[in-house]
Amino acid sequence: MDQRVSVLTLGVRDLDRAVAFYQALGWEPAPAPEGVVFFQTGGFVVALWDRAALEVDSCVEDSGGWGGATLAYNVNSREEVDDVLDEAEAAGATIGRRGAGTFWGGYSGIFIDPEGHPWEVAHNPFWNVTEDGQTILGDGRG
Repeated sequence: MDQRVSVLTLGVRDLDRAVAFYQALGWEPAPAPEGVVFFQTGGFVVALWDRAALEVDSCVEDSGGWGGATLAYNVNSREEVDDVLDEAEAAGATIGRRGAGTFWGGYSGIFIDPEGHPWEVAHNPFWNVTEDGQTILGDGRG
């Protein structure tokens, strides 16, 4: 696993309010499926998604200790997802969800580090991970 983060997903209670806030800061949303908003921030992506849905997807329980955020590590193939999950498990992570197909057309799994922080490891066929580790929304060609 390279030393990088691809996506930070913030769980929000009011998506419209959260989007309006970031737009007021001058951030422009990128095309995304309904219910999630992506912002391209250099070679990194910030996502906004319903907090309750993120809790379930991240395999954590929001009992006051979880900050409502999930990190993601994007790769260019399904096989890489499984390899990174195996590597994380060997290093001491708990596997919250093995790699599997997703509702958005990709493939992902979740590992939880020893301190309880969830990481999604994902292959999104609609995004590009460059050789230097940047995650680019769309096919990366503009």
